[in-house]
Amino acid sequence: MKFFIIGYLLLVACLYYFFMQDKEFQESIQRGKDIYTDFCITCHLENGEGVQNTFPPLAKSDYLMNDREGSIKGVKYGRMGELVVNGVTYNNTMMPLGLEDEEVADVMNYILNSWGNSSTKMVTVEEVGLIVK
Repeated sequence: MKFFIIGYLLLVACLYYFFMQDKEFQESIQRGKDIYTDFCITCHLENGEGVQNTFPPLAKSDYLMNDREGSIKGVKYGRMGELVVNGVTYNNTMMPLGLEDEEVADVMNYILNSWGNSSTKMVTVEEVGLIVK
């Protein structure tokens, strides 16, 4: 009986964590959409396709999906120099946007789950805080 109660409590705790994290993840994505509209849409466009040979696409981006830390660093600090996305080399400057760590996490969650991108691992404020220049 004791094992049944412990097992039941563990199951309830796991389900609670899963459903609360999913709600938090969805709220972060929605906040990220608003941030994207305010800061990113000018260069990367509404559909995330970027501008050919100038601003790399975020839509179906192999770079975003394969270099999570580099992607976070770019949003947090800006970026300059060559960058290869989906086999195309871009060489431009992305100025720092001045976003707080929570805003960086939210916009990353949005772009990692839009336009053909899919990430089940939520970008957290703590993860963003660990990224250094």
